[in-house]
Amino acid sequence: MVRTSQVIFERNAVEFVTVAAEYCAFIERSEGQKRAEFVDTLLKILPLLYIKASMIPECEVMGEDGLESFVTEDDYEVIRMNLQELLADFDDYLDVFVEDMKYSDTPIRKSIAEDLSDIYQVVKDFVCQFRSGLNETMHDALAQCREHFIAYWGQTLVNTMRALHEVKYNGDVEEEELDD
Repeated sequence: MVRTSQVIFERNAVEFVTVAAEYCAFIERSEGQKRAEFVDTLLKILPLLYIKASMIPECEVMGEDGLESFVTEDDYEVIRMNLQELLADFDDYLDVFVEDMKYSDTPIRKSIAEDLSDIYQVVKDFVCQFRSGLNETMHDALAQCREHFIAYWGQTLVNTMRALHEVKYNGDVEEEELDD
Protein backbone atom coordinates (compact mmCIF):
# COMPACT_ATOMS: atom_id res chain seq x y z
CA MET A 1 0.00 0.00 0.00
CA VAL A 2 1.15 3.52 -0.79
CA ARG A 3 2.28 5.59 2.17
CA THR A 4 -0.40 7.82 3.74
CA SER A 5 1.08 11.14 2.71
CA GLN A 6 1.53 9.97 -0.86
CA VAL A 7 -2.13 8.90 -1.27
CA ILE A 8 -3.68 12.06 0.14
CA PHE A 9 -1.58 14.30 -2.08
CA GLU A 10 -2.06 12.32 -5.30
CA ARG A 11 -3.64 14.31 -8.12
CA ASN A 12 -6.89 12.30 -8.08
CA ALA A 13 -7.33 12.78 -4.33
CA VAL A 14 -6.70 16.52 -4.54
CA GLU A 15 -9.08 16.91 -7.49
CA PHE A 16 -11.78 15.00 -5.62
CA VAL A 17 -11.37 17.27 -2.58
CA THR A 18 -11.72 20.31 -4.84
CA VAL A 19 -14.92 19.09 -6.53
CA ALA A 20 -16.35 17.85 -3.21
CA ALA A 21 -15.82 21.27 -1.61
CA GLU A 22 -17.46 22.96 -4.60
CA TYR A 23 -20.49 20.63 -4.40
CA CYS A 24 -20.91 21.43 -0.69
CA ALA A 25 -20.57 25.17 -1.25
CA PHE A 26 -23.11 25.05 -4.09
CA ILE A 27 -25.63 23.13 -1.98
CA GLU A 28 -25.11 25.55 0.92
CA ARG A 29 -25.83 28.50 -1.42
CA SER A 30 -29.00 26.92 -2.86
CA GLU A 31 -31.49 29.04 -0.96
CA GLY A 32 -32.96 31.69 -3.23
CA GLN A 33 -31.59 30.24 -6.47
CA LYS A 34 -33.76 29.89 -9.55
CA ARG A 35 -34.84 26.28 -9.97
CA ALA A 36 -33.78 26.02 -13.61
CA GLU A 37 -30.28 27.37 -12.90
CA PHE A 38 -29.95 25.15 -9.83
CA VAL A 39 -30.87 21.99 -11.76
CA ASP A 40 -28.66 22.95 -14.70
CA THR A 41 -25.63 23.52 -12.46
CA LEU A 42 -26.20 20.28 -10.54
CA LEU A 43 -26.28 18.37 -13.81
CA LYS A 44 -22.74 19.65 -14.38
CA ILE A 45 -21.35 19.23 -10.85
CA LEU A 46 -22.75 15.77 -10.09
CA PRO A 47 -21.12 13.94 -13.03
CA LEU A 48 -17.81 15.56 -12.14
CA LEU A 49 -18.24 14.55 -8.50
CA TYR A 50 -18.97 10.98 -9.61
CA ILE A 51 -15.94 10.82 -11.91
CA LYS A 52 -13.58 12.27 -9.31
CA ALA A 53 -14.95 9.98 -6.56
CA SER A 54 -14.49 6.95 -8.81
CA MET A 55 -10.84 7.94 -9.21
CA ILE A 56 -10.04 8.20 -5.50
CA PRO A 57 -6.91 6.11 -4.94
CA GLU A 58 -7.50 2.75 -3.30
CA CYS A 59 -6.64 3.01 0.38
CA GLU A 60 -7.72 1.51 3.69
CA VAL A 61 -8.63 3.13 6.98
CA MET A 62 -5.57 3.12 9.22
CA GLY A 63 -6.79 4.60 12.50
CA GLU A 64 -8.71 2.69 15.11
CA ASP A 65 -10.83 5.63 16.23
CA GLY A 66 -13.84 6.64 14.18
CA LEU A 67 -13.82 9.91 12.32
CA GLU A 68 -15.64 12.94 13.65
CA SER A 69 -18.96 13.91 12.05
CA PHE A 70 -19.46 17.58 11.31
CA VAL A 71 -22.94 17.70 9.75
CA THR A 72 -25.52 17.68 12.53
CA GLU A 73 -29.12 16.51 12.16
CA ASP A 74 -30.18 20.17 12.25
CA ASP A 75 -27.69 21.06 9.49
CA TYR A 76 -29.00 18.17 7.41
CA GLU A 77 -32.63 19.21 7.91
CA VAL A 78 -31.97 22.84 6.98
CA ILE A 79 -30.25 21.74 3.76
CA ARG A 80 -32.98 19.21 2.95
CA MET A 81 -35.81 21.68 3.59
CA ASN A 82 -34.14 24.41 1.49
CA LEU A 83 -33.69 21.97 -1.38
CA GLN A 84 -37.23 20.65 -1.03
CA GLU A 85 -38.62 24.19 -1.14
CA LEU A 86 -36.50 25.03 -4.17
CA LEU A 87 -37.52 21.90 -6.08
CA ALA A 88 -41.17 22.07 -4.94
CA ASP A 89 -43.36 19.83 -7.14
CA PHE A 90 -40.27 18.50 -8.94
CA ASP A 91 -38.76 16.93 -5.81
CA ASP A 92 -40.35 13.48 -5.95
CA TYR A 93 -39.37 10.74 -8.36
CA LEU A 94 -39.85 7.00 -8.68
CA ASP A 95 -36.80 4.83 -8.19
CA VAL A 96 -36.33 1.24 -9.23
CA PHE A 97 -32.76 0.88 -7.96
CA VAL A 98 -33.76 0.59 -4.32
CA GLU A 99 -33.07 -2.61 -2.36
CA ASP A 100 -36.67 -2.63 -1.05
CA MET A 101 -38.02 -2.65 -4.63
CA LYS A 102 -37.56 -6.40 -4.96
CA TYR A 103 -40.08 -6.87 -2.13
CA SER A 104 -42.62 -4.38 -3.47
CA ASP A 105 -45.22 -4.42 -6.21
CA THR A 106 -45.27 -0.63 -6.36
CA PRO A 107 -42.52 1.82 -7.27
CA ILE A 108 -40.58 3.46 -4.45
CA ARG A 109 -40.96 7.23 -4.13
CA LYS A 110 -37.70 9.09 -3.60
CA SER A 111 -36.85 12.73 -2.97
CA ILE A 112 -34.19 14.62 -4.91
CA ALA A 113 -33.75 16.95 -1.91
CA GLU A 114 -33.19 14.04 0.45
CA ASP A 115 -30.75 12.34 -1.94
CA LEU A 116 -28.75 15.55 -2.43
CA SER A 117 -28.73 16.05 1.35
CA ASP A 118 -27.51 12.49 1.91
CA ILE A 119 -24.66 13.06 -0.53
CA TYR A 120 -23.95 16.44 1.05
CA GLN A 121 -23.71 14.92 4.52
CA VAL A 122 -21.09 12.33 3.52
CA VAL A 123 -19.12 14.71 1.32
CA LYS A 124 -19.22 17.63 3.78
CA ASP A 125 -18.02 15.41 6.62
CA PHE A 126 -15.19 14.26 4.35
CA VAL A 127 -14.22 17.82 3.38
CA CYS A 128 -14.17 18.94 7.03
CA GLN A 129 -12.14 15.90 8.07
CA PHE A 130 -9.71 16.45 5.21
CA ARG A 131 -9.22 20.09 6.22
CA SER A 132 -7.86 18.92 9.58
CA GLY A 133 -4.39 18.86 8.03
CA LEU A 134 -3.54 15.67 9.92
CA ASN A 135 -2.20 13.10 7.48
CA GLU A 136 -3.78 10.06 9.15
CA THR A 137 -7.18 11.77 9.50
CA MET A 138 -7.03 12.95 5.90
CA HIS A 139 -6.09 9.45 4.74
CA ASP A 140 -8.87 7.79 6.75
CA ALA A 141 -11.39 10.37 5.56
CA LEU A 142 -10.44 9.61 1.96
CA ALA A 143 -10.66 5.85 2.54
CA GLN A 144 -14.02 6.11 4.28
CA CYS A 145 -15.48 8.44 1.65
CA ARG A 146 -14.40 6.00 -1.07
CA GLU A 147 -16.02 3.09 0.82
CA HIS A 148 -19.26 5.05 1.23
CA PHE A 149 -19.18 6.05 -2.45
CA ILE A 150 -18.94 2.40 -3.50
CA ALA A 151 -21.56 1.20 -1.02
CA TYR A 152 -24.12 3.98 -1.11
CA TRP A 153 -23.79 7.52 -2.30
CA GLY A 154 -22.41 6.74 -5.77
CA GLN A 155 -25.63 4.95 -6.70
CA THR A 156 -27.69 7.67 -5.02
CA LEU A 157 -25.87 10.29 -7.09
CA VAL A 158 -26.56 8.45 -10.35
CA ASN A 159 -30.24 7.96 -9.50
CA THR A 160 -30.59 11.62 -8.59
CA MET A 161 -28.99 12.67 -11.86
CA ARG A 162 -31.61 10.65 -13.71
CA ALA A 163 -34.36 12.47 -11.80
CA LEU A 164 -32.73 15.88 -12.38
CA HIS A 165 -32.40 15.11 -16.09
CA GLU A 166 -36.14 14.46 -16.16
CA VAL A 167 -36.81 17.75 -14.37
CA LYS A 168 -34.61 19.74 -16.74
CA TYR A 169 -35.70 18.25 -20.04
CA ASN A 170 -39.25 17.01 -19.43
CA GLY A 171 -40.43 18.93 -16.38
CA ASP A 172 -41.15 22.35 -17.88
CA VAL A 173 -39.04 23.95 -15.15
CA GLU A 174 -38.67 27.25 -16.99
CA GLU A 175 -42.42 27.54 -17.61
CA GLU A 176 -43.14 26.72 -13.95
CA GLU A 177 -40.76 29.47 -12.78
CA LEU A 178 -42.38 32.02 -15.07
CA ASP A 179 -45.71 31.31 -13.36
CA ASP A 180 -44.25 31.83 -9.84
